[in-house]
Amino acid sequence: MRTDFDAALQERLMRYAAIDSQSDETSDTQPSTTIQLDMSNMLVDELTSMGAQDVTLTEYGVVLATVPGTANGPTIGFCSHVDTAPAYNATNVKPRVHLEYDGSPIRFPDAPDLELSPQIVPFLGEKIGCDIITASGATLLGADDKAGIAIIMTMAQHLLETTSLAHGPVRLAFTPDEEIGRGVDPRLPEDFAVDFAYTLDGSKPGEIEYESFSADGAEITIKGVSFHPGWAKDRLVNALHIAAKIIDTLPQSTMTPETTEGRDGFWHIHDMSGTAAEARIKLILRDFELDGLEAKGAMVRAVCDAIAATEPRATITCTITPQYRNMRYWLEDDMTPVDLARDACRDAGLEPVSMAIRGGTDGSRLTEMGVPCPNIFTGQQEIHGPLEWIAVQDMALATQVCLALVQRAARS
Repeated sequence: MRTDFDAALQERLMRYAAIDSQSDETSDTQPSTTIQLDMSNMLVDELTSMGAQDVTLTEYGVVLATVPGTANGPTIGFCSHVDTAPAYNATNVKPRVHLEYDGSPIRFPDAPDLELSPQIVPFLGEKIGCDIITASGATLLGADDKAGIAIIMTMAQHLLETTSLAHGPVRLAFTPDEEIGRGVDPRLPEDFAVDFAYTLDGSKPGEIEYESFSADGAEITIKGVSFHPGWAKDRLVNALHIAAKIIDTLPQSTMTPETTEGRDGFWHIHDMSGTAAEARIKLILRDFELDGLEAKGAMVRAVCDAIAATEPRATITCTITPQYRNMRYWLEDDMTPVDLARDACRDAGLEPVSMAIRGGTDGSRLTEMGVPCPNIFTGQQEIHGPLEWIAVQDMALATQVCLALVQRAARS
């Protein structure tokens, strides 16, 4: 079904997706990459042009703005992130729209052997007749989370142009570095100044999520003994060999992302580097419950200790750093924001569905820091890879839900 929002959403997403705005976890700057500011500065200009108030780019890289209220009601925030995932190429993204998708395989000009079809992704088969946006095969699309930005901006423009709609104050936040877990600066909750908020960073229509992983990061450093390999007998202690033993000792068949689903947690190696003299392993640890997360951290430490005992000449250190916590721990004490979003879904003709997110959002950190912030769907699919796609009509449904939400809140 076509809506009045389709054209604006399609134009925005294709324009936003073409901007390279990847984050970089190896960087110590804030934001981690200056290219994210290309996206942020463009949003500042657009928000100013459409008449939003209090438009600001903070010194920590977040774009903030206000849509003034037309009625009494809580101040509600909407948040999406400008960065795209560093897990896959996002340079020179070339968005493509497949109008009125007919169900046949989608091919990619920059990757002729790549195919997206309902046989590969069954949910795509439910989108026949919709307008599908993909990249060209050589990059991800970046709908995570530029679809969320497009939805929020389209909602904001509609509210600013349609003053007859009764709603309370609406605050907007566009954060950097969400993909590397650094999207929520400690100053953001006060600057956002909302009663509660929503991230637009979810998947299928109707999904209202209020539970996420709890997450820690682990970094293992191995210092060996360097020696010339020609005379290394009984002297060389190869840090890379020890790193390989650590990875090989951790459970491979029951506790990695490729072997888990549903409410299973996991450990995941995402970076390993170094030399024979010194090596470094970076892991993420995930579980829905804190005791499970702590057990995974204890497991990693125990493996490091066991390997260290086999080679006392090496030095192995394991540092575990908290990243974010399951937002359910706070939201379950007051489900008002979740219930409001569910009712707004029904207003838009959707039956709300809630499931645990096998990941995290800026909302996980915001909720932990005192700003209740569940997650609303955008339609994004097959994210972080070349098969990423989204249906424009699913984005339009999310826009309708957001508009219903702010109006419903003003009536409650």
